[in-house]
Amino acid sequence: MSQLRFSHIGICVSDWERSLCFYRDRLGFRRVAELAREGEPSSTLLRIDDVAFRAIYLERDGVRIELLHFERPGHMRAPTPRPINQLGLTHLSLRVDDLDSFAAELAEAGVELLTATRVEAPASGAKAMFASDPDGTLIELVQSHGD
Repeated sequence: MSQLRFSHIGICVSDWERSLCFYRDRLGFRRVAELAREGEPSSTLLRIDDVAFRAIYLERDGVRIELLHFERPGHMRAPTPRPINQLGLTHLSLRVDDLDSFAAELAEAGVELLTATRVEAPASGAKAMFASDPDGTLIELVQSHGD
């Protein structure tokens, strides 16, 4: 059997600079690489005729994400907020030491917090809620003392 290892998670974004600021400045990802491509072989791989895109790779805690901005043909917007039970990738989940203070920092920076999703388990001290990146990708914030 072939060796298999994780590479990255791709996220299509409408404004690469705004998304870079969100993931880098608000969530602590660091920029590790960038590329720009157009035409073949990318058109074949991505199944988009005459494609032109930019990809920015960010990393945190050993996880790499790829922000994809399509200059041609542009991006397609799905209904937001994206239903969590829609097939496919649903969200990114990050652990935080203090949900209340981190949520306050995000709110102060203008990040959309989905406050109606906030839950607490007083017996364990666990708390969680969702936020949204600039294009509606769900970000789960979890405060928990376990793994």
